[in-house]
Order: sequence, then structure tokens, then C-alpha cells
Amino acid sequence: MSTHIGAAPGEIAPTVLLPGDPLRARWIAETFLDDARCYSEVRGMLGYTGTWNGTPVSVQGSGMGQPSLAIYATELFGDYDVQSVIRVGSCGALTERVGIRDLVIASGACTDSAMNRIAFEGLDYAPVADFRLLRAAADAAPEAHVGLIFSGDAFYAARPELMTRMVEHGVLAVEMEASALYTLAARHGRRALAICTVSDHIVTGEETTSQEREQTFGRMVEVALTAGLAS
Repeated sequence: MSTHIGAAPGEIAPTVLLPGDPLRARWIAETFLDDARCYSEVRGMLGYTGTWNGTPVSVQGSGMGQPSLAIYATELFGDYDVQSVIRVGSCGALTERVGIRDLVIASGACTDSAMNRIAFEGLDYAPVADFRLLRAAADAAPEAHVGLIFSGDAFYAARPELMTRMVEHGVLAVEMEASALYTLAARHGRRALAICTVSDHIVTGEETTSQEREQTFGRMVEVALTAGLAS
């Protein structure tokens, strides 16, 4: 039983979907999984296990930001022997090539976080997705954008103009978790992928509501389930 998840051994499936919002975790469990049961309510970060097409799968809230996600990913990999974690979250589009509600599948994650700089003593580690998960997700969602995202440490960035430089180097969208997830998966020898729905557009100003972000991003969940259980 881990510190922050608190599930008993065997209660969490080998494949876990990881939304930031615990209410989205509940919605995913109630909408997509059969016989879903709640295994954790610790700190309100809900976790559920059920089945999808007869195969066990779990969904666990992770909170916002890399420090919070790192807690849950570390415990899932280290304490519950989870093999694959797929982040299903929201992101902000940074280019007009990407539209509101589009899917972005992150092949790699740039970041301004110091977590990896500390861990690698100043070397620039490049956190990337598991190739089999990435390929399976891209096959399941040919309409999705596949490419780099930026995992920011601050939601309200002090230097938003720096994102222009990232866009010039191929970054499609910004979120707050994938870089840490990819790094931790590599450290534990496990698989990880981030699939995000564009919830707001930094360029055009378009945005979705909080209820829409919680309960209407079903396409990315379908893609995540298909990729996670087929690869």
C-alpha cells in the first residue's frame, strides 16, 4: 500500500489512464469501464479499476503539474508494478495548425522544469514516448497531431513570449505533466504516452468550459484505451 494512492496489492491494473483531474477520472470510469470500483480516495485523488472489452484497466487522477504527477507515476510503477501509463489530459494549442478539441499525441516533451536538470546534473535529457504506444495511438487516431509538446512548470508563465521560440522548433501545444511522466517511465523501464485534447487556444483565444474539460473529451479516452490494450 503506497503513501498517496493507498490501494491494496492487486487492485490496480497493469495499464493505467492518468488524467490530471480526479473528476475526469471518475467520469472515465463511469463512462468507459465495466464494473468499475473505486480503490482510492486519498486526498481526493480518485482511482478506479474496471474492464474495457474484458481487459482490466485502471484510471487514476494525478493532479496538476510535474511534481504532483511524479508522485503518482512513481508509486504506480514502483509500488503497483504498472507496466503502461497513458496520460489523458488537456493542453493549450500554440499554433494555428492545431484547432480547439484536436488531439495531440506527444512524441516527446520539452520543459522548463528543473527536475531533469537536477537528476542529470545539467545534461539535457530528452523525454520521449514509448514507440509502441505512440504508433498504436497514431494508428487509432489518424486525425491526431503527432509531435512535440511543452511541459510547463507554471500555468501562468512569467515569460510567455518564449513559447514563440518553441513553436519555431516544432512544439504544438503546452501542458504541465508529460516530461516527468516520460522520464519516470524510462527510469523504471516501463511504457508511457501522453494524449491530450486541446482545451484552449493560445493564439485564437478559443477555450472550452470546465465542465467540457471534465466530461466531453471522450475521443482521447477511446484512443488511449485502444492503444494501451492493443500494443
